[in-house]
Amino acid sequence: MTTEKETRMNEWFVPRFGPTKFRAFVGLLFLPYTGMCVSFAVVGSLLPIAFSWERVGAIALIYALALGVAAHAADTVGSKKTKPWGNYFSKKQLLLLAGVSLVAAYLIGLYYILYFAPLLAIIAVLEGFFLLAYNFELFGGRFHNDFWFCISWGALPVLAGYVIQTNSLDLLPLGISAGAGLVSYVQIRLSRPYKELRRAGVSDRRAKRLENGLKAISLGTISFAAALTITKIIFS
Repeated sequence: MTTEKETRMNEWFVPRFGPTKFRAFVGLLFLPYTGMCVSFAVVGSLLPIAFSWERVGAIALIYALALGVAAHAADTVGSKKTKPWGNYFSKKQLLLLAGVSLVAAYLIGLYYILYFAPLLAIIAVLEGFFLLAYNFELFGGRFHNDFWFCISWGALPVLAGYVIQTNSLDLLPLGISAGAGLVSYVQIRLSRPYKELRRAGVSDRRAKRLENGLKAISLGTISFAAALTITKIIFS
């Protein structure tokens, strides 16, 4: 009988090579979905006519640490459903990983808040709240749903990217953030039934269609951000 551990370790984003613990760590990071969130932040940061490449890199690193590492480690500990990654890392290790990554992300963010973009503090507080409330299912899981997922890891990263550059908001980033939220909604709506099928050990046509949809939306988002970055490099 196929176990949850086996099915999740066979996810398309988990490498087939290397030690088991390395593969589990990569799986825990959910790199395609982390890449989506980082891409939203990069796109937001590249929207202003005048922008700093240093701040583009900073906001990308902040979200890579806060979501890619901290949030996913916290989710492994805080979720009511058993996560296979917890079979390879102790609760103490996961909490330490989450804590160190989150502190690093906020230290980077604090520098830019103090010296360049005070408005970023509002987004930092909101993202910190959602990270804890969503992943640890606080307040009875009220914030652990598709709507708040789209806000926290879709819309807000775009705004954070724009704000770190300009310390302001405008209609363009607000519109792009709404689009990012919609893309995140499609992703999470595909992801939930896909995960249930994987947990059940099902690999039928429906599972394959869902997997292909997830690949298309995540890799498409990352490719768009990469193309925008290359365009800015060429013409800036």
